Amino acid sequence: MAHTTICKSLALAAILILAPLGAMAEEKPLFELGLAAGVGYLPDYPAAGQNHFNGIALPFPIYRGDFFRSDSKGLLRGRFIHSRDFELDVSLSGSLDADSDDNDARRGMPDLDHLAAFGPRIQWTIARATKWAKIDLELPLRAVFSTDFSSLEHRGYLAEPQIAYQHKNFLQSGIKLKLGLSATYASEDLQDFFYQVDAPFVTATRALFDAEAGYLGSRLRLSLLYPLGKHLRLFLIGDADSHHGAANENSPLFREDLTYGAGLGLIWSFYQSERTVNE
Repeated sequence: MAHTTICKSLALAAILILAPLGAMAEEKPLFELGLAAGVGYLPDYPAAGQNHFNGIALPFPIYRGDFFRSDSKGLLRGRFIHSRDFELDVSLSGSLDADSDDNDARRGMPDLDHLAAFGPRIQWTIARATKWAKIDLELPLRAVFSTDFSSLEHRGYLAEPQIAYQHKNFLQSGIKLKLGLSATYASEDLQDFFYQVDAPFVTATRALFDAEAGYLGSRLRLSLLYPLGKHLRLFLIGDADSHHGAANENSPLFREDLTYGAGLGLIWSFYQSERTVNE
């Protein structure tokens, strides 16, 4: 919904998904309703040569059911297998659109529509360091679709294996920390979405280009969630993305081997159900 997380997407949507609500205790509300707002300085798309500031404010529901869930791992997901160290689910995530006229490389080309990604994900805890810390291996596979809300188009498939260190009480401060390293591989249709240049959009500085499937890039992501009270959280996130050796680094739309992004915001949980579940 990753990412999890893959065009300009106002990656703040992904930022919000990474920021779970609720206390660190084992007993958490079955349902929470909140409001999340933030701002980010983000690449326009993978390997773009430009970043832009973007802001977003959204309702933020959390549901911790035994099967159906909306939480830190996906906007909406069904959990088929769940144990202390292993999880298999199918989840839905999404990202926002991007205006091509705001980007020098894509100016005059079609905008990048909203994206939705759906598919299975395996999470396996391969090591536990302390009561609060662990290392996870995540293996998501997603079918990706784009929409301008008048039609829906299949954009191929995405695999984004990740290894992540997580600490739920970093430095005994109440901070939740996650440091993840991921690699992204995309089918030809999805690579076309980002990097292909068709004949009508060729210019003196933008050559014809036919994209191909393969490696899209790698990401190092640090996210922090800091409690400011029972109902208020501050989140910060930083990304460093390497696209060196990517399958389509010869595209005229491929501008930078190394890109970065950062964001911060607040999450206010204004309703928490009396019924709790053991997390």
